[in-house]
Amino acid sequence: MGVAKAVRPLTLEEYLALEREATQKHELVEGFPYAMAGASDRHNRVVVNLVLALGPLVRKKGCRLYASDMRLKVDAATVYYPDLMVVCEEDPGEYYKERPCLVIEVLSESTEGTDRREKLRKYLGLPTLQAYLLVDSRAPQAFGYYREEGGWVYQEVEEGRLPLPCLEGFLDLQEVYADL
Repeated sequence: MGVAKAVRPLTLEEYLALEREATQKHELVEGFPYAMAGASDRHNRVVVNLVLALGPLVRKKGCRLYASDMRLKVDAATVYYPDLMVVCEEDPGEYYKERPCLVIEVLSESTEGTDRREKLRKYLGLPTLQAYLLVDSRAPQAFGYYREEGGWVYQEVEEGRLPLPCLEGFLDLQEVYADL
C-alpha cells in the first residue's frame, strides 16, 4: 500500500523556483501547478498575427507587449500565461507582471472553458485591466469585455474591429485571420 503524502498549496516563490527548473510550463491556480498543453499550428498563427497587428499601436503608446511566455499574477495564489498582454504603466516584475491594461486569450477546444469562466473572473478583477479579449482560433470571431464606469460591457464580432481602449486604437479581425 502507498504512503499518504500531504499536499499543500505552493507559495509564489516556491512556484517560481519550480518553474525555473521545469521542462514544461505550468500555471498556478489557487496555489496548485497545472501543466500547460502545447498549442496547435492555427493557435500559434493567430497569436503571431495578433502580435503583428498590435505591435505598431503598442510602440506608438510606449507600452510593452508580451506573448505567451510572460506570466501574469492575478492574485497571491494564481499565475497564468496569457496568450498576449499589454502593459502601459510601470510594472517592474522580472518573471511576472501584475498591471496589464489588455489581456488576450486565443480560444481552442481545450482552453475555451477555462478562458471563459475561471480566467474571465480572475482577469476582470485586475484594477488596471481595461479590456479582456477572447479570439477564437477555429473561426473568425472575437469577444471583448470592456471596463466602463458602471462595470463591464460585453461585445462580440465576426467581422470588423474591436476597440483597444488603452492603446487608443482597434483590432481588425481581417488582420487577425490573415493567411489562415
